[in-house]
Amino acid sequence: MKARVKTVLLLLIICLVSPHLLQSQLTKFVSIDCGGSESYTDPLNGLSWSSDRDMIGFGESVKVTDDPAAGTATGKPYQWRRDFPNDSGSKYCYKLGTEEHRRYLIRATFKYGSLEDQETYPKFRLYLDATQWATVIVEDGSRVYVKEIIIRAVSSSVDVCLCCATTGSPFISTLELRPLNLSMYATDFEDSFFLKVAARVNFGALNKDVIRYPDDPYDRIWDSDLIKRQNYLVDVAPGTERINTTRSVEIRTREYPPVKVMQTAVIGTKGTLNYRLNLDDFPANARAYAYFAEIEDLAANETRKFKMTQPYMPDYSNAVVNIAENANGSYTLYEPSYMNVSLEFVLSFSFEKTQDSTQGPLLNAIEISRYLKIASKTSQRDMTGLNVLRSMDAEKPWANEVGDPCVPVPWKWVTCSSDTPPRIETIDLSGKNLKGQIPSELMSMDGLTELWLDDNSLNGPIPDLSNLINLKILHLANNSLSGQLPSFLSTLPNLQEIYIQNNSFSGEVPPALLKRKIFRFEANPKLHRAKRLSTHAKLTLGISVGLLATIAIVLLVILLMFHSQQRQGSHKRHGTKGDSIRISSKASNSYFTSRGRNVMEEGTAYSIPLADLEEATANFSKKIGKGSFGLVYYGKMNDRKEVAVKVMSDSSSHNTKQFVNEVALLSRIHHRNLVPLIGYCQEVHQCILVYEYMHNGTLRDHIHGSVGGKQLDWLARLQIAQDAAKGLEYLHTGCNPSIIHRDVKTSNILLDVNMKAKVSDFGLSIQSEDDLTHVSSVAKGTVGYLDPEYYASEQLTEKSDVYSFGVVLLELLSGRKPVSAVEYGADWSIVLWARSLIRKGDVVSIMDPYLTGKVKIESIWRVAEIAIQCVEPRGHSRPRMQDIILAIQDAIKTEKAGEGNDEQPSSSSVVQSTRKTLLTSFLEIGSPNISHGNLAPSAR
Repeated sequence: MKARVKTVLLLLIICLVSPHLLQSQLTKFVSIDCGGSESYTDPLNGLSWSSDRDMIGFGESVKVTDDPAAGTATGKPYQWRRDFPNDSGSKYCYKLGTEEHRRYLIRATFKYGSLEDQETYPKFRLYLDATQWATVIVEDGSRVYVKEIIIRAVSSSVDVCLCCATTGSPFISTLELRPLNLSMYATDFEDSFFLKVAARVNFGALNKDVIRYPDDPYDRIWDSDLIKRQNYLVDVAPGTERINTTRSVEIRTREYPPVKVMQTAVIGTKGTLNYRLNLDDFPANARAYAYFAEIEDLAANETRKFKMTQPYMPDYSNAVVNIAENANGSYTLYEPSYMNVSLEFVLSFSFEKTQDSTQGPLLNAIEISRYLKIASKTSQRDMTGLNVLRSMDAEKPWANEVGDPCVPVPWKWVTCSSDTPPRIETIDLSGKNLKGQIPSELMSMDGLTELWLDDNSLNGPIPDLSNLINLKILHLANNSLSGQLPSFLSTLPNLQEIYIQNNSFSGEVPPALLKRKIFRFEANPKLHRAKRLSTHAKLTLGISVGLLATIAIVLLVILLMFHSQQRQGSHKRHGTKGDSIRISSKASNSYFTSRGRNVMEEGTAYSIPLADLEEATANFSKKIGKGSFGLVYYGKMNDRKEVAVKVMSDSSSHNTKQFVNEVALLSRIHHRNLVPLIGYCQEVHQCILVYEYMHNGTLRDHIHGSVGGKQLDWLARLQIAQDAAKGLEYLHTGCNPSIIHRDVKTSNILLDVNMKAKVSDFGLSIQSEDDLTHVSSVAKGTVGYLDPEYYASEQLTEKSDVYSFGVVLLELLSGRKPVSAVEYGADWSIVLWARSLIRKGDVVSIMDPYLTGKVKIESIWRVAEIAIQCVEPRGHSRPRMQDIILAIQDAIKTEKAGEGNDEQPSSSSVVQSTRKTLLTSFLEIGSPNISHGNLAPSAR
């Protein structure tokens, strides 16, 4: 009864929130009617559409005429289309505003209508920024072709471009941008891949209509399985029936599919569900979701269990789907995910009931997306220079070309390399009426081979372009440039042709320029060749140089004699040569004070010369590791102290800032469970950190690598966990302001010669302010350890470190890695896998097999309890580091109690059953967070 009241209250909350959520989503939608002439609201779904006439300066608006025989009516957004010229050298782009780091669904649709005389249906390419999104092939003028892609925005805008028609002309009907909930469509690969939607099917649909907004608040389009197309959902198994319900279905999972889709399904009454469909642009790697919700009221003695038998994938096909059990009840969604699977062009899939099941398989919906490799855009170094040039004459068409400068086709006034990312090789702005000075920002465009700026109104001197080492041709003729010719023009190694005639340059021409293949400098009245010396002047100059050389040699001999006498006197003062005190001139002796004490031992970081580090590391010859910072080398200083030397791999300004941050942090942090910083080096474009060397490597090596074939026993794991927890507790409470590590993981917990654990790697650390409870930051960290609340909200707190440490505890318990499709199947993460087992009161299945029979089960349970609390989806439900330390100490006491007694528990089942009751308090599912009118995304 109590559970039923909770359910009713939850549904009431959702009903109250939903209208606000829908309205909030709707205001963020972008819906463009391409070719339309006015803004309007679609009466079918309430979506607001706007015309593209003020967004793009190309193409023409064309009325779409439907074939009367087709008998289709697709709504107001498809009454017009925008056609573009068939110019193979041009692209036509729409710019859509985005919020950096947010995920979006972008949809482009194409409806051509009936053909006119002599026309052929179009075939052309569609791009998102520099990535080829799709090839649009129109075969039926009455059909609306839909292309959808899911992205994580990396900047404030994206470009959707059409180009490269092979038949007909490029065209577009609508363009839509839909922001997604922060938890939706997250993958481990989103920095390198887009998700191109291949199929989204509503099974058991009541009719052929698609389901979209307002039934789906995110306006995804769910196709009906009743639609008839070639090779679309064929080979249906005998006994397949359609079912539906009017009862509400709980859909608060990661992907939030619409309730209306989950209220229908197909079932295999004869034990099998079979379907086959074609997937465009396959074979490929894909992200696939199956949506299951039990919407039949089964009797107490009835069960529905089934397996996926086709395609056969061991990790997935061996798993039994029991919807009611997996989803914790009927009318509740279960959505197993296949995050990275290889699928063929023709996808045949089949579900079959198990032998102990009374009911056949059930399927509500599927969603399949292809991983689409993100192509590199033009180098940002080049974009800076190009944008400055464009701003010099922003009103002209050449300065308003859109999209990427190089991909898919280059702008008219540039040529590009085939490198990744593309580099600008030629800039041709001859006769473009440019005014002002030549931009100094061109200095960064070191891929340039030709620069044509002639026949303009440029003035002032030639800026420093000494970085353009690939420049071959420089055209600056017919401007108003002035000043002396800079010396760097003589040193550019590949410069062959220089044209500077008809300007106002002055002074002498550097003689080296006259040796270039082509050098034109006429019509510069104040510019002249260097005067040649007469024979007498040359003779005089030669005698003077010889005399000066003779004087220099004499002075050098005198200096050497004087220095030798000084050294002999020094030996006499300090005894014989063999007994002399050797004083090194190397700056590394600054480690020692005048009293001879070793300043390293005082815990203060000192600047160490690069030469000393080269000597200590034998010129960086022994690599011992690699991290986000860069490579790590083993070294031994002059005082025999062993060190780990970390060399920054990227000396960009961002990472230099990270380097300064790390030095500043570690120089003031001193705790026995934190790896101490000994010194640093910042010279010759090198950023280097010097740490105490940790002889036994990382905790990750010992858990997953079995260093030396020897595994850690349970007590050793507990001691390591306690040490690491104390280090983190010091960062959180012992530093003022407190420090949040942000990248807690087993590879950042190091072990010294005595197997004492110390936390390392503060390159991602952030200091929190005294008056703040969190730090707003772009989510950073490591997959598998990343706090889902931090990932979703980008609000960083100390509880983010607690979540990551909870994953470390689960690794210590299980000996398993944090993320693995092989080990965890559809759950994919150690957190979901362990949470499911703990809820069942089964801790034995979590334990590392190496520990079986060697531990006290109560000690295991104590750590399992605190670990599961640490990985609670919401930070406020997680413990503090102090509480974690106490729990680990309890486990150590339990494990040590009666040490030497060989008696082991004869059965763990009794312990598990009593423990299951104790776990109830913190395994309850919390109420959804409905602040700001949004349901908080559930952790997966």
